[in-house]
Amino acid sequence: MVEQSSEVASEPDASVVAMSDTGPDGADTERELAQTLADLLGAERVPADSHFFTDLGANSLVMAQFCARIRKRPDLPSPSMRDIYRHPTIHSLATALGEVVPVPADPVDAPAPTPPPPGNRWSHLLCGTLQLLVFLGYSLVSGFATAMGYEWIATGKGLADVYLRSLLFGGIAFVALCAFPVAAKWVLVGRWRPGEFPVWSLRYLRFWLVKVLLHANPMVLLIGTPLYVLYLRALGARVGKGVTILSHSVPVCTDLLTIGAGTVIRKDSFFLGYRACAGHIQTGRITLGADVYIGEKTVLDIDTAMGDRAQLGHSSALHRGQSVPDGAHWHGSPAEPTSTDYLRVAPARCGTVRRAWFALGTLVQLFLLYIPLFVGGMYMLFTEVPAIGKRLDPQTAALSRSALVPDALLLSLVLFFGFLVLGLAALCTLPRLVGLVIRPDKVYPLYGFHYALHRATARMTNIKFFAWLFGDSSYIVYYLRGIGYDLSRVEQTGSNFGTEVQHETPLLVSVGSGTMVADGLSVVNADYSSTSFRACRVSIGPHNFLGNNIAYPAGGRTGDNCLLATKVMIPLDGEIREGVGLLGSPCFEIPRSVERDARFDHLRTGDTLHQRLAAKNRYNLRSMALMLLVRWLHTFALTLFGLASVDLYGVVGQVVIGGYLAFTLAFTTLYFILVERCLTSFRALRPRLCSIYDPYFWWHERVWKVPDHYLNIFNGTPYKSLVWRLLGVRIGRRVFDDGCYLTERTLSTIGDDCTLNAGSKLQCHSQEDGTFKSDGTTLGAGCTLGVAAHVHYGVTMGDGSVLAPDSFLMKGEEVPPNAQWGGNPAVEMPESGSGSAGPGRATSAADAASATLS
Repeated sequence: MVEQSSEVASEPDASVVAMSDTGPDGADTERELAQTLADLLGAERVPADSHFFTDLGANSLVMAQFCARIRKRPDLPSPSMRDIYRHPTIHSLATALGEVVPVPADPVDAPAPTPPPPGNRWSHLLCGTLQLLVFLGYSLVSGFATAMGYEWIATGKGLADVYLRSLLFGGIAFVALCAFPVAAKWVLVGRWRPGEFPVWSLRYLRFWLVKVLLHANPMVLLIGTPLYVLYLRALGARVGKGVTILSHSVPVCTDLLTIGAGTVIRKDSFFLGYRACAGHIQTGRITLGADVYIGEKTVLDIDTAMGDRAQLGHSSALHRGQSVPDGAHWHGSPAEPTSTDYLRVAPARCGTVRRAWFALGTLVQLFLLYIPLFVGGMYMLFTEVPAIGKRLDPQTAALSRSALVPDALLLSLVLFFGFLVLGLAALCTLPRLVGLVIRPDKVYPLYGFHYALHRATARMTNIKFFAWLFGDSSYIVYYLRGIGYDLSRVEQTGSNFGTEVQHETPLLVSVGSGTMVADGLSVVNADYSSTSFRACRVSIGPHNFLGNNIAYPAGGRTGDNCLLATKVMIPLDGEIREGVGLLGSPCFEIPRSVERDARFDHLRTGDTLHQRLAAKNRYNLRSMALMLLVRWLHTFALTLFGLASVDLYGVVGQVVIGGYLAFTLAFTTLYFILVERCLTSFRALRPRLCSIYDPYFWWHERVWKVPDHYLNIFNGTPYKSLVWRLLGVRIGRRVFDDGCYLTERTLSTIGDDCTLNAGSKLQCHSQEDGTFKSDGTTLGAGCTLGVAAHVHYGVTMGDGSVLAPDSFLMKGEEVPPNAQWGGNPAVEMPESGSGSAGPGRATSAADAASATLS
């Protein structure tokens, strides 16, 4: 139900429109706009000079519905949410939309929406069957290789012999796992070429197999080192000297990737070389010149290019066909020119010799320390732990079966809670020791001692388990403070941070009092060039609210009392913004808050806050205990299956190990599905508007804590849709999901033959300050969500509509059938074939093919 404004109702005598200088047509436009908004608000009249938010009490959801109603009127110009915020009165909006009223289209001549093409059921079924057989075969081969290796290690005599055998077996296995994807790529595909092919086809099966092998490759552990660059070259990528790649998003179509010397690609960036659209995989070139800088959380679509010394800012995207000239700086989604310099660290001496020594040192550590420690440690676990060792002895194996459950119980308790206690102790001590060596704001060369310590700190303190455990509760504050965050003046709200927060180093992050962070915050407190890096402090002001999926860089120009909307690009230049909201990429100002969001303010002060916060803390403690129990029971079950497999090893041999891998995947999936459905009592969620101090919200937070990391294994397969359906998603047939995430499963509806790209997200809720809102989101048949596209709650996408990469579709939007939308916030974009695109617009396929890519 849309909230009515008391201020609107108190002005019954106000005229619908004020006389303006827009002419007769402009006055008619004002009158129609005002009447539409009055109908939506339930008011008798709306003054033409009243501010939508401060005077009328509207909010972004109401105004999104207003825009949707106007778009259904062919006789009126079509506004966007950006227009609403920039021109927040009827008079200014009508003036901005233009003086000429569009001529109504003849309904007879209007083309009917084209239904999505029917999918091939048998291709879908065959592809899924072959993918399952590939997984089972890979598990079986892995089981045989692992069993033979450990049997050979077991014949060693003495600790030194076991170490050497572990080194040899582990080294061969590592090289084989790295080399196999390269060989598979060249055998199955050869060289990638620009083109298009349908999903679920045999050609797609080869594509999927190469992609899965690359993602399962242990070389992803070496991202950020020169060895990873060499590996991309082996896969066919043209990569110059001195390139630094920090993103864990592995490119698949490597032959179509060109990266010039001295280029830097920051973390959380997508440069895949392919995208999925309308049931097809499209491959295209990505060409980066020399000394290019790519910021955090960026997306490079296919058929994009950047010239020498060009820069692309953080939270930005290049849409298909966009090309950044030499030396130009662009930002935004889609990107447009800017004067901001994103390369903010001086170079250092870092030549080929230094890179070679660092690569050699990494290999030495890997092969002489980490691999023997892992392989030999597993062997020692099998032989020295009585619960396992006695099962490997044929004389005691039969007697040990009666103690299977007690042994699994004891072993799982030691492993699980030992990790919990020792992990917390290490996180609270080791980063502080590293902080004594790496000084803030000092420039260090890459690929040296300081760089290695910096990488180790980032990896160690970004372990997702602990943020998952403590997030969405008061206790996340103590955890973050323990690992080094400056939260000394924190004002406890019970939801200061979500379950996903990351950083470069925790010792240089400070957050002001009363600030709340929804989820997905990435604190960018390190600057990089192709030769150097420096750690620097990031300060987020007091009484801010940060929405989802935000990269906050060092030097961000925001101060006190700011609302930073979901996927907003934090500005790095201009005056410091205070007391305002920021939305979009590039960002623009919006109201800090509206009347509707203030209805629960009485719950956030005084004795009421103290009582509600105490109750929330108690509930969150029970949720944390419950989720620890759920995770430990899962560990116990896997341990029990493992010990049972050891018992069966002497009966059925090496095949039991391959069976264990397949069985545990199936068990894990069904186990966490059952946990989530039990928490929701096997019922669908309903749209809600409540305070974060309402018990319903505490329960909703508990549902968010159910682990779902297993979902990534099913990306690109028909089984992902099956898992979503079991979780309560109303999902159609033949949906292609390459890595989409749904926050509220039972509030999401996805039609037949939809295409969901990697990194895309359907978020059916928002949490603004102390208010929680949720509603359903519907994707019609044949819809496409681009790479890293974000869809908010209360959204409807018509059949066959397309949302461009890295776009943010705001709450309440209605996308017409077969429409193409994009941007942050998303607006209607020119259709393919409509001509060349300027900054901030994607080009057609023909324009993209002719774009300059060198």
